[in-house]
Amino acid sequence: RPHKSDTKMAPAGRNKFRRSIHDAYLKYHRHALGQETESKKQGIDPDSKIDSTVRPDRFAQFHRVEKTGVIYATSRAASRGYHPDDTTWANMGQGAPETGPIEGAPNRSFSLHIEDSELEYAPVTGLAAEKVAHYYNHLYRQGNPSQYEAENVCIVPGGRAGLTRIMASLGNVQIGYFTPDYTAYEQALGLFLHIAPSPPVHRDVNEAIMEPDEFDFQCSGRGVGAILMSNPANPTGQSIEGERLAKYVETARRQQCALIMDEFYSHYYYDGDAGDPADGGVDDNSNWPKTVSSASYIEDVNSDPILIVNGLTKNWRCPGFRVCWIVAPKHIINMMGSAGSFLDGGANAPLQHLALPLMDLDFIRQDAWALQRHFREKRDYLLKHLAEMGITVKWKPKATFYVWADISSLPPPIDDCLVFLEECTKHKVIVVPGVFFDINPRGVRNVRMSKCISMVRFSYGPPRENLVRGMKAIREIIEGWKQHPEWPGTYEQNDYDS
Repeated sequence: RPHKSDTKMAPAGRNKFRRSIHDAYLKYHRHALGQETESKKQGIDPDSKIDSTVRPDRFAQFHRVEKTGVIYATSRAASRGYHPDDTTWANMGQGAPETGPIEGAPNRSFSLHIEDSELEYAPVTGLAAEKVAHYYNHLYRQGNPSQYEAENVCIVPGGRAGLTRIMASLGNVQIGYFTPDYTAYEQALGLFLHIAPSPPVHRDVNEAIMEPDEFDFQCSGRGVGAILMSNPANPTGQSIEGERLAKYVETARRQQCALIMDEFYSHYYYDGDAGDPADGGVDDNSNWPKTVSSASYIEDVNSDPILIVNGLTKNWRCPGFRVCWIVAPKHIINMMGSAGSFLDGGANAPLQHLALPLMDLDFIRQDAWALQRHFREKRDYLLKHLAEMGITVKWKPKATFYVWADISSLPPPIDDCLVFLEECTKHKVIVVPGVFFDINPRGVRNVRMSKCISMVRFSYGPPRENLVRGMKAIREIIEGWKQHPEWPGTYEQNDYDS
């Protein structure tokens, strides 16, 4: 909470402090090198406690490797004493679900005995491919003559490793992407110079999802060879499904545009029509909770250019396993194996064996029911308290475990997502500023022009007690700024850099 002060600051002074925060961010992302930034004028060293490798004269033979939004936010918190084991902090910035037991979920036995044979390299396309193929056929392709086989699946050491294999295997193409979307896409799209990132112009700003006709127009008009997108979407929690998703897949098929679908949150849906067994619904294979995949609308699994990336990280709540997969036509999977042989070498063999029981269909069904029940309650809790604090949520999340919130109605300067993060970390709360989701491969845009400068992503992935602490602290921050909106000393050097 801001402290009282006899010295009040004019709006121009507050703007300087806001700019100093922006300058630190800009310097971090190499937009402000060699300039006398506002942070320098204010006596704030943007290099301090952020990342000393920003200095252009240090290891000049290496290029600048930026952190994703979650890591940036966590590093700011770490500069103020954050540690993952410190339970006094509320980490609502994390992009991972809670990993402990949840009510109603089946038991997960993780006892591990490693055979000598499991110490060998695993195949670069993985060990659990048959189970993954069966999962997609059972949930999304029953009655369809074109079925996935083990050769349609490549097991990878994490979702980002899967995306890296895909980007490394693409030819000289334009690749479309949306904003806002998953922060790591910025690095994935910017790293490989043989691909040209090309964002479709989403002209209807009142809708989170681009309509299929507009998507078709944008793909054909830009001549893109591939589209990368998350569905359901991180950070908005919105979803393309049903007829709309079928039309997206049809556009990709007709235009031979590779549709790279990040479906890591496909079990986190909260608006299904099936009856929850906890409320009297049938508890057998005939009654599945709502899940969504583009696999439902593929005609031929070996000719439609659809690549699905998913894994144990989110839907199975096992991010530490680093066992994920790509599902695609067999010819593309062969390329993924070749790329893995020089990029990452394949996923961990013992953990792939340990993960096999998690792919049993009865386990998946029971676990998904419990997951949706548990995370829906946390979503509703977060939405209720954000509304009470005057933080707007335009699109109620129907999926994922994120809330994409608008803080523009908060008193300045905390109506700015970068300043909001700094205030939160002073009160032991972590969130992710919206500018990181305004995907900007190779840094071609200035943060001050970002359409997401007043947006923040709140995660309800952590346990509920984390959310309770976070909402209490944020309420105190907002009330403090409302009571003392002109308090000047928040971003002085000895505070910001501490």
